[in-house]
Amino acid sequence: MEKNKKKILIDLDGVLNEYKGKYSEKNIPKIRKGAKEFIEELNKIGDLYLFTTRNLMQSAKWLFDNNLDKYFKDVTNVKIPSFIYIDDRCICFKGDYNLTLKEIVQFKVYWKE
Repeated sequence: MEKNKKKILIDLDGVLNEYKGKYSEKNIPKIRKGAKEFIEELNKIGDLYLFTTRNLMQSAKWLFDNNLDKYFKDVTNVKIPSFIYIDDRCICFKGDYNLTLKEIVQFKVYWKE
């Protein structure tokens, strides 16, 4: 492992799986097409952490069941200091509050379009 790899937090629902807004505590949706290849490439750039509000053990099992566990350092529900956060529900603050407010008002998650 490289010492200087950056931490990258990746959300589960809507990023790695086919979540479309219908939350089920008992069932995590299936893996999105291309997610495994994305994770393989991203792993070359940084140390990966799964960031989720779901049950952590269930989420870790989902990683294992989808052969992704070897790429992740941990599963967490804590926003640990990281280089970048990958989520389907976020706005990147670019130093302009007015632009940020506009983006918030116009925001739609990709899977609702």
